[in-house]
Amino acid sequence: MNYATHTQQAIPSSFRDEQALAQAELDTHLETQAEAVAPTQDPLTSRDRRIISEIIEVEPESVRTIWIEGGITVWVQFVEDGRLPFDRDWFAKRVAEVKATLPETPLERNERLSDELEKACTVFGLYCGEIDWLSFSTKLYQDGHFVGFVGCNQQGWYASAIRSVET
Repeated sequence: MNYATHTQQAIPSSFRDEQALAQAELDTHLETQAEAVAPTQDPLTSRDRRIISEIIEVEPESVRTIWIEGGITVWVQFVEDGRLPFDRDWFAKRVAEVKATLPETPLERNERLSDELEKACTVFGLYCGEIDWLSFSTKLYQDGHFVGFVGCNQQGWYASAIRSVET
Protein backbone atom coordinates (compact mmCIF):
# COMPACT_ATOMS: atom_id res chain seq x y z
CA MET A 1 0.00 0.00 0.00
CA ASN A 2 1.31 3.42 -0.93
CA TYR A 3 1.15 6.32 1.48
CA ALA A 4 1.02 9.94 0.42
CA THR A 5 3.03 12.32 2.51
CA HIS A 6 1.92 15.96 2.54
CA THR A 7 4.46 18.64 3.18
CA GLN A 8 3.74 22.27 3.86
CA GLN A 9 5.34 24.52 1.32
CA ALA A 10 6.45 28.04 2.15
CA ILE A 11 4.63 30.87 0.42
CA PRO A 12 7.10 32.74 -1.74
CA SER A 13 8.05 36.09 -0.27
CA SER A 14 7.22 37.86 -3.54
CA PHE A 15 3.61 36.66 -3.20
CA ARG A 16 3.42 37.91 0.39
CA ASP A 17 4.77 41.31 -0.73
CA GLU A 18 2.20 41.53 -3.52
CA GLN A 19 -0.58 40.59 -1.11
CA ALA A 20 0.55 43.19 1.43
CA LEU A 21 0.69 45.86 -1.28
CA ALA A 22 -2.79 44.92 -2.53
CA GLN A 23 -4.16 45.05 1.03
CA ALA A 24 -2.57 48.46 1.65
CA GLU A 25 -4.01 49.77 -1.63
CA LEU A 26 -7.47 48.46 -0.69
CA ASP A 27 -7.25 50.05 2.78
CA THR A 28 -6.27 53.41 1.25
CA HIS A 29 -9.11 53.18 -1.26
CA LEU A 30 -11.64 52.43 1.50
CA GLU A 31 -10.39 55.34 3.65
CA THR A 32 -10.64 57.70 0.65
CA GLN A 33 -14.20 56.57 -0.09
CA ALA A 34 -15.23 56.89 3.57
CA GLU A 35 -13.81 60.43 3.74
CA ALA A 36 -15.63 61.39 0.51
CA VAL A 37 -18.96 60.04 1.80
CA ALA A 38 -18.67 61.37 5.35
CA PRO A 39 -15.80 63.83 5.78
CA THR A 40 -14.54 64.03 9.31
CA GLN A 41 -14.83 67.45 10.84
CA ASP A 42 -12.85 68.40 13.86
CA PRO A 43 -15.39 69.56 16.46
CA LEU A 44 -12.71 71.31 18.54
CA THR A 45 -11.27 74.71 17.70
CA SER A 46 -7.73 75.66 18.64
CA ARG A 47 -9.24 77.72 21.48
CA ASP A 48 -11.15 74.65 22.73
CA ARG A 49 -7.91 72.68 22.78
CA ARG A 50 -6.14 75.49 24.66
CA ILE A 51 -8.91 75.57 27.27
CA ILE A 52 -8.86 71.78 27.74
CA SER A 53 -5.06 71.72 27.89
CA GLU A 54 -5.09 74.46 30.52
CA ILE A 55 -7.53 72.46 32.66
CA ILE A 56 -5.71 69.13 32.51
CA GLU A 57 -2.19 70.52 32.04
CA VAL A 58 -1.21 68.94 28.71
CA GLU A 59 -0.08 70.35 25.36
CA PRO A 60 -3.04 71.55 23.23
CA GLU A 61 -1.84 69.47 20.26
CA SER A 62 -2.18 66.27 22.30
CA VAL A 63 -6.00 66.65 22.64
CA ARG A 64 -7.88 64.82 19.87
CA THR A 65 -11.51 65.27 20.95
CA ILE A 66 -13.94 65.19 23.87
CA TRP A 67 -17.38 63.69 24.41
CA ILE A 68 -19.93 63.32 27.19
CA GLU A 69 -21.02 59.85 28.20
CA GLY A 70 -24.36 59.32 29.89
CA GLY A 71 -24.69 63.04 30.61
CA ILE A 72 -22.33 62.55 33.54
CA THR A 73 -18.77 61.97 32.39
CA VAL A 74 -16.66 64.13 30.09
CA TRP A 75 -14.02 62.06 28.31
CA VAL A 76 -10.92 63.69 26.84
CA GLN A 77 -9.35 61.61 24.05
CA PHE A 78 -5.67 62.14 23.28
CA VAL A 79 -3.88 61.86 19.95
CA GLU A 80 -1.76 59.01 21.31
CA ASP A 81 -4.88 56.93 22.15
CA GLY A 82 -5.08 57.67 25.87
CA ARG A 83 -8.23 59.10 27.48
CA LEU A 84 -9.22 60.62 30.79
CA PRO A 85 -12.67 60.87 32.46
CA PHE A 86 -13.92 63.95 34.35
CA ASP A 87 -17.11 64.81 36.19
CA ARG A 88 -19.25 66.91 33.81
CA ASP A 89 -20.13 69.60 36.36
CA TRP A 90 -16.53 70.00 37.54
CA PHE A 91 -15.29 70.14 33.93
CA ALA A 92 -17.93 72.73 32.91
CA LYS A 93 -17.02 74.93 35.89
CA ARG A 94 -13.31 74.77 35.00
CA VAL A 95 -14.06 75.57 31.33
CA ALA A 96 -15.95 78.70 32.39
CA GLU A 97 -13.09 79.78 34.67
CA VAL A 98 -10.39 79.25 32.04
CA LYS A 99 -12.44 80.87 29.25
CA ALA A 100 -12.76 84.04 31.31
CA THR A 101 -8.99 84.39 31.65
CA LEU A 102 -7.63 83.01 28.36
CA PRO A 103 -6.79 85.72 25.78
CA GLU A 104 -7.65 85.23 22.10
CA THR A 105 -4.87 84.39 19.68
CA PRO A 106 -4.76 86.40 16.42
CA LEU A 107 -6.15 83.37 14.52
CA GLU A 108 -9.02 82.94 16.99
CA ARG A 109 -9.79 86.67 16.73
CA ASN A 110 -9.84 86.41 12.92
CA GLU A 111 -12.15 83.39 13.06
CA ARG A 112 -14.55 85.24 15.37
CA LEU A 113 -14.45 88.40 13.24
CA SER A 114 -14.94 86.36 10.08
CA ASP A 115 -18.15 84.92 11.53
CA GLU A 116 -19.32 88.44 12.43
CA LEU A 117 -18.45 89.65 8.91
CA GLU A 118 -20.43 86.85 7.26
CA LYS A 119 -23.48 87.66 9.41
CA ALA A 120 -23.20 91.38 8.59
CA CYS A 121 -22.90 90.66 4.87
CA THR A 122 -26.02 88.50 5.02
CA VAL A 123 -27.97 91.26 6.76
CA PHE A 124 -27.05 93.77 4.03
CA GLY A 125 -27.50 91.34 1.13
CA LEU A 126 -23.80 91.19 0.32
CA TYR A 127 -21.78 88.14 -0.67
CA CYS A 128 -18.38 87.75 0.97
CA GLY A 129 -15.82 86.43 -1.48
CA GLU A 130 -12.80 84.34 -0.59
CA ILE A 131 -11.40 85.54 2.74
CA ASP A 132 -7.67 86.26 2.96
CA TRP A 133 -6.76 85.14 6.49
CA LEU A 134 -3.38 86.88 6.55
CA SER A 135 -4.73 90.40 6.26
CA PHE A 136 -8.34 89.47 7.07
CA SER A 137 -10.00 91.24 4.20
CA THR A 138 -12.57 90.11 1.71
CA LYS A 139 -14.07 91.29 -1.55
CA LEU A 140 -17.74 92.22 -1.44
CA TYR A 141 -20.22 91.58 -4.21
CA GLN A 142 -23.79 92.79 -4.58
CA ASP A 143 -26.00 91.26 -7.26
CA GLY A 144 -22.89 89.66 -8.76
CA HIS A 145 -21.01 92.96 -9.07
CA PHE A 146 -17.79 93.70 -7.21
CA VAL A 147 -18.47 96.65 -4.88
CA GLY A 148 -15.47 96.89 -2.56
CA PHE A 149 -13.44 95.47 0.29
CA VAL A 150 -14.09 95.11 3.98
CA GLY A 151 -11.80 93.75 6.64
CA CYS A 152 -10.26 94.03 10.03
CA ASN A 153 -6.73 94.41 11.32
CA GLN A 154 -5.05 95.41 14.59
CA GLN A 155 -6.40 98.96 14.23
CA GLY A 156 -10.02 97.83 13.73
CA TRP A 157 -12.54 97.51 10.91
CA TYR A 158 -11.98 99.12 7.53
CA ALA A 159 -13.88 99.31 4.24
CA SER A 160 -13.18 100.52 0.74
CA ALA A 161 -16.00 101.05 -1.74
CA ILE A 162 -15.26 100.68 -5.44
CA ARG A 163 -18.49 102.32 -6.58
CA SER A 164 -21.71 103.37 -4.93
CA VAL A 165 -24.33 100.71 -4.56
CA GLU A 166 -27.94 101.45 -5.37
CA THR A 167 -30.39 99.62 -3.17
